[in-house]
Amino acid sequence: MERRLAAIVCADVAGYSRMMGTDEEGTHATFKAHRGAIYPVILNHGGRLVKNTGDGFLLEYPSVVGALQSSIEIQTLMAERNSQLPADRLMQFRLGIHMGDVMSDEDEVFGDGVNIAVRLESVATPGGVAVSGKAYREASKHIRVPLIDAGSRRFKNIEEAISVWTWDPCGSETSGHVLHDKSNLPAQYRTAIVGVLPFVNLSDSAEEYFSDGLTEDLIHALSLQTFFRVLSRNATFSFKGKNLSTRLIAREIDATYLIQGSVRRAGNKIRVTAELIAPESGEQLWASRYDSDIGDLFAMQDELTTNLSAAIAPEIFRAEASAPARASADPTAWDRFLKGLSHYYRHTKTDFEASIDLFRQAIVLDPGLSIARAYLGTIMVQGVQYGWIKSTKELWTEAMSLAESSVQLDSRSSFAFGLLSYMHAMEGSHDAAMEAAKRAVSLNPYDMGARGILGLCHFTIGEHQQAIELFSTAVQRGNSDPRYKWTALLSFTHYLSRQYDAALSWTREALYLNPNHLQVLSVRAATLAQMGQAEEAAKATQVLLNCFPTLTVERHLRNFRWKNPADVAHYREGLLKAGVPFSELCLAEPTSERSA
Repeated sequence: MERRLAAIVCADVAGYSRMMGTDEEGTHATFKAHRGAIYPVILNHGGRLVKNTGDGFLLEYPSVVGALQSSIEIQTLMAERNSQLPADRLMQFRLGIHMGDVMSDEDEVFGDGVNIAVRLESVATPGGVAVSGKAYREASKHIRVPLIDAGSRRFKNIEEAISVWTWDPCGSETSGHVLHDKSNLPAQYRTAIVGVLPFVNLSDSAEEYFSDGLTEDLIHALSLQTFFRVLSRNATFSFKGKNLSTRLIAREIDATYLIQGSVRRAGNKIRVTAELIAPESGEQLWASRYDSDIGDLFAMQDELTTNLSAAIAPEIFRAEASAPARASADPTAWDRFLKGLSHYYRHTKTDFEASIDLFRQAIVLDPGLSIARAYLGTIMVQGVQYGWIKSTKELWTEAMSLAESSVQLDSRSSFAFGLLSYMHAMEGSHDAAMEAAKRAVSLNPYDMGARGILGLCHFTIGEHQQAIELFSTAVQRGNSDPRYKWTALLSFTHYLSRQYDAALSWTREALYLNPNHLQVLSVRAATLAQMGQAEEAAKATQVLLNCFPTLTVERHLRNFRWKNPADVAHYREGLLKAGVPFSELCLAEPTSERSA
């Protein structure tokens, strides 16, 4: 018999006996459907199902914060699902939460921790949550929704009075957004609200299911982002078939941006068009068209969803960054962050420096602003890669600290986990890097940045074919996102694969975007040398040393933590062949001795 500290959640359905008396089969089927829908929410917060109890269930969580967050998301999801049902078919859970010592035997749990959670469930309002004072004290500082002090209660077979705190969707100002607002950003920081209007079916009415399904999938894909909120299906599908202006729709649902599109089928082809618009001004911020063959219908729909999400999400980031600053005598952390983002998108040395300063200001104003920490860490590392910021031990230590704290503050951000993976990879902690990258992909399979970071993990351990495949996917679908430079990494991994023609092509592509990228200039020189183009390699080396006159092979490779020594040796060989000085001593030698 094992004892441990755990958070316990007890749930039952209000009025279950009455519903069963009216329609046993229908009630049981509905309950199973709801239980299946909320099961992923339980798993996402580390919970496990201890047992089903006929009209409810018992859950165990290692963290009381996870238990409370999960319970609020469950009740918000249930409120949304119930909104689609007639009054006599509503199914509302009551949830009780307590943290305490439990005994475990063959996956069952027993003890006062369980008993108190069961008693708390009995006083929760239908659709609401009742939390013990002990659980509330531990979790309240991490929860962004308000709980109400309901006083102390005495329960049967429990010696001491239990203080009770309650929450229900009707009493929370944030209830309409909890389901999709999965980051820890307070509501006032989440300025962008995105509505996806039902895609218009331009084919036979029998194809309506496909356009509706694509819209729903896109809503889901975009909702996995933690930078903006996405309105639910209910909010936008009510406008289906209505000839209303986007400005009117946006005002009705309080949307900052709207996405609309159409689906047309011709034979074995599907054409999808989509656009992102700022409805207040009517400006089209982005538009594209996708053509696909009809094969496996679900695979095709997933492909289209991935392409749309990967293209649209960075454009919303860009639009928010370029939005006019809000006039305020007392700027918030979010104001500072957005202004820093606007400088970041200009991608110059001066703007990078301005971004760093503004992101730091945002963090001082709000130390809990995870996204500012993730961007600050990213821009510091990029500045080093571009040769705009000096690489120091202190810088890399700070960047790792920013990555770790960003993940701790927002455990649902694939961007934060991607940065953490990158930092681990740069330190040579390859297993930790791979674990964080896989976590990023699992949090948001539609995030091309996460896919590319997974490719980076394969790159650093010498699995270059896997890296090329992942980088290629990322560059094809998410190349408009300035946080990632897949072209540079593709040039590097092709070089290490000895595919020099491809490596040279990718260096040209990368240098269009940033002609002074330190690593790309280095790879270009090494590639030309390995190809036997000595004269071109010498010119490339001269360009490299003109931009970075103190560069040496020894200094450049000092911080490389690749797992495969042969990769490092191959890169060193190419740089030396190209004429890059090996050490500072070489730089100090007289010309006659250097040429000897």
